[in-house]
Amino acid sequence: MNAPDMKKYLNLEQIDTDPAETAEWNAAFMDLLASGDSERAKFILDNLVKLANKNQINWVPDLVTPYINSIPVDEQPEFPGDLATEEKLASLMRWNALAMVAKANEAYGELGGHIASYASAADLFEVGFNHFFRARIEGGNAKECGDLVFFQPHSAPGVYARAYLEGRLTENDLAHYRREITAPDSGARGLSSYPHPWLMPDFWQFPTGSMGIGPISSIYHARFMRYLTDRKLLDCTTRKVWGVFGDGEMDEPESMSALTLASREKLDNLVWVINCNLQRLDGPVRGNGRIIDELEKLFRGSGWNVIKLVWGSDWDGLFARDTTGALVRAFAQTVDGQMQTFAAKDGSFNRKNFFGQNEELARLAQGMTDEQIDRLKRGGHDLVKIYAAYHAAANHVGQPTVILAHTKKGYGMGNAGQGKMTTHSQKKLDDEALIEYRNRFNLPLTDEQATSLAFFKPEEDSHEMQYLKQQRTQLGGQLPKRYSTCDKLTVPDIHSYATFAIKAENKEMSTTMAFVRMLGNLLKDKELGPRVVPIVADEARTFGMANLFKQVGIYSSVGQRYEPEDIGSVLSYREALDGQILEEGISEAGAIASWTAAATSYSVHGTAMLPFYIYYSMFGFQRIGDAIWAAADQRARGFLLGATSGRTTLGGEGLQHQDGSSQLVAGTISNCKAYDPAFAGELAVIVDQGMRDMLVDQKDLFYYITLMNENYAQPDLPANAVEGVIRGCYKLKTVNAKSNDGKQCVSLLGSGAIMTEVLKAADELANAGISVDIFSVTSWSELSRDGKAKEQANLAGEKSVEFPFITQALAQARGPVIAATDYVHALPESIRAYIPEGRRYITLGTDGFGRSDTRAALREYFGVNADSIAKVAKEALKNH
Repeated sequence: MNAPDMKKYLNLEQIDTDPAETAEWNAAFMDLLASGDSERAKFILDNLVKLANKNQINWVPDLVTPYINSIPVDEQPEFPGDLATEEKLASLMRWNALAMVAKANEAYGELGGHIASYASAADLFEVGFNHFFRARIEGGNAKECGDLVFFQPHSAPGVYARAYLEGRLTENDLAHYRREITAPDSGARGLSSYPHPWLMPDFWQFPTGSMGIGPISSIYHARFMRYLTDRKLLDCTTRKVWGVFGDGEMDEPESMSALTLASREKLDNLVWVINCNLQRLDGPVRGNGRIIDELEKLFRGSGWNVIKLVWGSDWDGLFARDTTGALVRAFAQTVDGQMQTFAAKDGSFNRKNFFGQNEELARLAQGMTDEQIDRLKRGGHDLVKIYAAYHAAANHVGQPTVILAHTKKGYGMGNAGQGKMTTHSQKKLDDEALIEYRNRFNLPLTDEQATSLAFFKPEEDSHEMQYLKQQRTQLGGQLPKRYSTCDKLTVPDIHSYATFAIKAENKEMSTTMAFVRMLGNLLKDKELGPRVVPIVADEARTFGMANLFKQVGIYSSVGQRYEPEDIGSVLSYREALDGQILEEGISEAGAIASWTAAATSYSVHGTAMLPFYIYYSMFGFQRIGDAIWAAADQRARGFLLGATSGRTTLGGEGLQHQDGSSQLVAGTISNCKAYDPAFAGELAVIVDQGMRDMLVDQKDLFYYITLMNENYAQPDLPANAVEGVIRGCYKLKTVNAKSNDGKQCVSLLGSGAIMTEVLKAADELANAGISVDIFSVTSWSELSRDGKAKEQANLAGEKSVEFPFITQALAQARGPVIAATDYVHALPESIRAYIPEGRRYITLGTDGFGRSDTRAALREYFGVNADSIAKVAKEALKNH
């Protein structure tokens, strides 16, 4: 064998100092097993562990089991399908997926795509599609909502290939893979590179293309289904969440970050299938170790049920004849890098280098041809073994289950790509490789059809097509499939929950305080209240939300099993089975995953929910921007609240807590409406409009609103300001000059935390004989989008295009325009092109790192305090 001796690295063997004594212990335990009482055997083992711990022997059982299947042959259920037909269908889908990618790259070399991942996962998908993945039945009751399936993103071509056989996609559609813009010109539908609900809104349910986001999202979707059930909003007890992910994907922190949540919550409605093809994009996942062993340790240690699906049925006879354990010992000493080499080589090589390691192995291979050795399947390519693993997972109770499925990347691609380091990037095959591929899977293609990459679809009345559709019919219909509407919810009148904000009468409060009060009132609404989902990442007390603990409780799948130390307090901590708040601990990634589950419930479950996730704004788009982007792709509907926002509002916290960029980043997401309100009345109008957009008009968008923790006088919302608040700005007031003739004028734009400084600056300027028009900007990004849209309409030659909204607003004022924000200069700079012609425009922002100091010191340091604003305005007038 070419591999190095890895025993010393993997600690696979220990020296036996007393073989005779060991034999006696082994014999005693085997006698116990021979009695057939496996539970007694488990009890003895557990008792020995307790005894060892009691005597402080530093030992724990190894969490790794032998490199064999978890389900013995005699415990496999009978395969319920037509095995030959399913194998033929899987081969056809492999071919059409390969043809789709290769054909696209033959014609357009720049399109990319992946063949090898689906080649390894095809059988894993097909067993799910034919026997386990239940679809939602339209018009059905709650128990017919179906399962949730997260698909390995690089395997998307295979899902398209199945949809083609099902009649959901045409040959023309497949011919336009990764050509979404030009496809309509040919009467085709462009197929997105990966699962993207935004691009294919009736097809894909979950975006998984950003590695790691799919796994954590699947966990929180499974938990949210429990939340819906426990709160008696929707019965999800019979439904499963299935996730097919790659072993390389498990390197992502997000993939691993919520494993203990799944086990702690006993999410037995969750099944992960990890496609262990042992290879990442560039080479082996754990070349010097074994990824299946590593994952088994990780998942067992995290409390999951682990099913190892390692070897196919062809190995059963070898294991049965192996009375000395030679195979298990050989596997224990073979690292993944070597296993990858075995996958890339032929039967002759494997006979010599694997079975030729010792006489015991060589005897096992006697009588087998090189071709038979080459055809020995790994477990993830054997439909019978896969079914047994899925069946066990689907019926396991009390734990989430992970199936570690051993496969070959590029399975069946032979010398063109099977198991090769370069296989992930393989997009083209020469004629010889295509013929070899056809022969490998016994495809009904002529040489010409194979070399021309012709798609193949059996006749509609063929047995294969009838079987394909019959299996899906029994499981409820086609998958994946996304639904986009649900029942509309009634939004309460704004005065029922926010009169205190609209008519604030200069009462002092922060916008965070105003939001929490609105939220508490919304939760009391009889119709909407139960659908509201408050979400925090362990900061509820920081944001003044402790009063909600008693009002609606914190969701816990086991209720509250303890008496909190503050039980006598008005704001005592309360957990409950029907609790409404999702408090995720110190995990922004977990909180946004919960928010996404709630924000897409209208589509996934047909039940509209209204999530409000409040967090330190710096820990949103900067820390979990990828997850927010994926939520946008999934067409989420809900509110994100970036609290303690701005570079200077948070005072002493310093660099990593002070946010100067989230509003800018939020504006880059097209279906995110970002607002930075300065006043409680503005906030109320924005929340009201957001609820109507999402719950009544059912628009696929979400709102990002920044909130401050600074208390100041809150004015009444000016009459006729509502439209301006929603569109991005309105004229707050004019401060006339206190002296001189008032001919000098300046316009001040302010938003969020800096509006108080703008107001002070206006008074200072008025005292200096300068009249000031003050505009409250609630959304720089909405103003910018509006301006861009008007500009594009003009360039396109459209008639009667009105001026941008900000242009119209500023036409009511005179003089230079000074814009001040608590964010980087680029935010107010985004509207420069739409400032009325001839008006000088100067922006003040907070570029750079934050600092720890008082608000006053910070605002002076960044040049956004009242004195700085007034000084800049005076200088602008000198040159105006």
